[in-house]
Amino acid sequence: MPELSGIGVSPGRAAGPVLHLAPPPALPAPAPVADAGAEKARVRAAVEAVAAELSRRADAAAEDTVAEVLRAQVLMATDEMLTDAADAAVDAGSPAPHALAAALAEHRAAFAAAGGYLAERISDLDDLRDRLVAACLGLPMPGIPSPGHPFILVARDLAPADTAGLDPAVVLGLVTAEGGPTSHTAILARTLGIPAAVRCTGIADVADRTLVALDGASGTVSVGVSEADAAAVNAAAAELRTRRAAAQGPGRTADGHAVALLGNVGSVRDLTGDAEGVGLFRTELLYLDRADAPSEQEQVAAYSAVFAALPGRKVVVRTLDAGADKPLPFLRMADEPNPALGVRGLRVARRSPEVLDTQLAAIATAAAANSAEVWVMAPMVATAAEAAAFAEACRAHGLPTAGVMIEVPAAALRARSILRDVDFLSLGTNDLSQYTFAADRMAGELAELLDPWQPALIALIAACAAAGLEAGKPVGVCGESAADPDFALVLTGLGISSLSMAPRSIPAVRESLAAHTLQECRQIAEAALAADTPEAARAAVRRASG
Repeated sequence: MPELSGIGVSPGRAAGPVLHLAPPPALPAPAPVADAGAEKARVRAAVEAVAAELSRRADAAAEDTVAEVLRAQVLMATDEMLTDAADAAVDAGSPAPHALAAALAEHRAAFAAAGGYLAERISDLDDLRDRLVAACLGLPMPGIPSPGHPFILVARDLAPADTAGLDPAVVLGLVTAEGGPTSHTAILARTLGIPAAVRCTGIADVADRTLVALDGASGTVSVGVSEADAAAVNAAAAELRTRRAAAQGPGRTADGHAVALLGNVGSVRDLTGDAEGVGLFRTELLYLDRADAPSEQEQVAAYSAVFAALPGRKVVVRTLDAGADKPLPFLRMADEPNPALGVRGLRVARRSPEVLDTQLAAIATAAAANSAEVWVMAPMVATAAEAAAFAEACRAHGLPTAGVMIEVPAAALRARSILRDVDFLSLGTNDLSQYTFAADRMAGELAELLDPWQPALIALIAACAAAGLEAGKPVGVCGESAADPDFALVLTGLGISSLSMAPRSIPAVRESLAAHTLQECRQIAEAALAADTPEAARAAVRRASG
């Protein structure tokens, strides 16, 4: 049977009939503008309707990762620059739908030129354009198909608002023609526990109702499978999920070596009983969709909710990860020629030191009132001096365990120096890949460079792990690569001490670790390091792991 190849981004197997996501409404031929005021009113009505619908979906989202993405879209929709640009287009003679499309085209070009995080949001802008145009035309946006039976969803790409409403019992798997390993589709699929592949060449040509089998780990899609084979795939997947769900407990290799399995969360709603703690508490959710920074009291309440839910367990709090490339209105960041390489993460404290100071004070207050083991780390650290200054600030607020994220190759190369002043490292492999390979995370044609199995990335991880072992300090991974059961073996063999991921990914990683000894993991890591390509690394690991 024909087999298509994509990039596996959410492990698991599923089979079922293909259903394609319907295209959005098309723009009609422009009509002459008779009343500019009426057209501008249509613009505002569309913006209000779309923002309200996205906010409703955000409030209803079961996962905070999903809610965070949707609220970022609300910020885009309600940006005054958007309505101002649409008004200007109306004054130039465009009716409301075309004016909104033109305004968003300007935003799209600016985001593409900026690169980095803003370029990653281009698909969100495209979805926003489609929703605004549909609202102007009085037409519904095509949603996820509802055939009354489970299926494999196929699309060019998926917008956050589409992915947010997916039911894993109905949408058995996702396959997209575009996207990359760190796209929203990939991240949200892992969050929801749905097998997924992106950048799958030829998937757009597979007809609706064709039976396919998807392997979300390898990214392969077998086209035209029999009903019996499809049923067997789904039965085996269900049995595997049941077995993994029953295997509770801490992460351990077969010979008892501990590897902490932690969760990536945005608030207390994301917590599950399966994680040993939290390896990445993203605090951005508290700051989204607001003109002013949250007060210290608001922050104390939000942090306390998570700390109180995890008595005696580790919670690693990442300080605000925002800036010119992840704009928040209250920061009032100036435009930059290349925001991805500009003032973001810890660097924001250079311009707005009070934001970090207030956040550290709130974390310290919440930590003192609870028994969770609170660690704090800063994003976008590049030098040992930055790391030392952050550690000093944490300790001045009574936070004894301070670390940094390794997302910049310069920091990875100087990990030994950085560890002289901080207590731990946490590798954000998504950004580390982007900066190591000079490859935008949303440049689909460069997706292979963002593969965590790239030998250069593995070498940087190995250098950080070795520095941690030498210093006797923990080094963890909180990037999406930690959720890959095979790659988890490589990380463990390199000396990584904790793996943090979407909570739904923990059972598969726990099972993979339990099937191998530490020595076997070390041999697997050596095989991956010796490979020259990601494909060779994967193959070497599969041979070494049996």
